[in-house]
Amino acid sequence: MLQRFFSLDSLRKRALAKAEPGVLQDYLSTPLTIKQTNCEDLVIVALDLETTGLDPKKDQILSYGLVEIRHMKIRLNTSRHQLISIGEEIPEESAVIHQITDDQAATGISLEAALPELLHRLAGKVMLVHYAAIEQNFLSAACQQLYGAPFVIPTIDTLLLAQRIFERRNHTIQAGDLRLFNLRPRYNLPNYKAHNALSDALATAELFLAMAAEIVPRPSQCQLSRFLTR
Repeated sequence: MLQRFFSLDSLRKRALAKAEPGVLQDYLSTPLTIKQTNCEDLVIVALDLETTGLDPKKDQILSYGLVEIRHMKIRLNTSRHQLISIGEEIPEESAVIHQITDDQAATGISLEAALPELLHRLAGKVMLVHYAAIEQNFLSAACQQLYGAPFVIPTIDTLLLAQRIFERRNHTIQAGDLRLFNLRPRYNLPNYKAHNALSDALATAELFLAMAAEIVPRPSQCQLSRFLTR
């Protein structure tokens, strides 16, 4: 709601004033990437979370996967996949989707241990996701709970970019058209197994680069502002 009235950097500063000393305060102290940054100079972190459900008020993060895009190229050596132990049984209906079992989750680390590294990887960068409400809301809820302030980051959402492309072409959007693995074939991208946090992050990174080449064919005219959705 506040996003309607304040710039993203204002939200960062407001969150910084609330944050407890430590991990989140350090993260929020890092200046945000500005909109005018040339794409070749961007560091983008493609991120995916697997969760027990869609409601950050009652559901929990089970894993995250990420990979960086630097100079508009995916850097596989930056990839990271981390299971998170939630200390309770994973709902069966959730496990059917992401296929993370209780035994697998038990080998993970706590959210308290996972979040500092994740925030460190995101500091000063741009977050790339498919359907930003999941990552933004779950990370913000976690930061609020653990550190007393919300999570703030410039974000590119490939779902919203796809919606813009469909609307610009006057294409009717059918149910399911904007799903990550329904969009990829439109760009001749290979099929990956869905609902693994790392493979979904990689799939999102590949989709973004294909979309970016379509939206801004001339690299010299490519700036972050052309893609920001938050």
